[in-house]
Amino acid sequence: MSLKNKRIGFGFTGSHCSYESVFPQLQHLMDQQAKVIPIVSYTVKNEDSKFGQSEDHIDKIESITKREVISTIQDAEPLGPKEPLDCMVIAPLTGNSLSKLANALTDNPILMASKATLRNRKPLVLGVTTNDALGLNGVNLMRLMSSKLIYFIPFGQDNPYKKPTSLVANMNLLVPTVEEALLEKQIQPLIIPYSE
Repeated sequence: MSLKNKRIGFGFTGSHCSYESVFPQLQHLMDQQAKVIPIVSYTVKNEDSKFGQSEDHIDKIESITKREVISTIQDAEPLGPKEPLDCMVIAPLTGNSLSKLANALTDNPILMASKATLRNRKPLVLGVTTNDALGLNGVNLMRLMSSKLIYFIPFGQDNPYKKPTSLVANMNLLVPTVEEALLEKQIQPLIIPYSE
């Protein structure tokens, strides 16, 4: 499927260690001539980490997409009725945001954009990166997996012996997952051996 001129919202949550695997996929969407609208959580906008400064991450996202990031709920709200998306991606998706999404909480720009996209009956693609997907967050993961219009980038255990409850999406499969989601299909296989 061609992604040319498809309006794709792209949400970054606070899994800072995952950004280097996500940036190339953001570029890949741009190379496909998609219209990518970048959206960041408050953590991405404001928090530095050992994986880099927030300002540098924002600069990188804006450099790739050639757009200013959406970083407030108010700025994300028009993605519902006024400026609808064809698809919304959240990658990386932290356990915190996964839990909020599964329980219908809307307290940041990404969740607002996701809610708006689902309201418009358009697909939401999730790239899970969390240490507790097979722990306390397991019930939330299963709730989202059984929900209509929600699709997952294939994922696996990144360190099953030292972190047995952790799951990480294979971001190299982000674009094919979006392509399938736009056809209302879940890319398969969904659960895969993890590889970087």
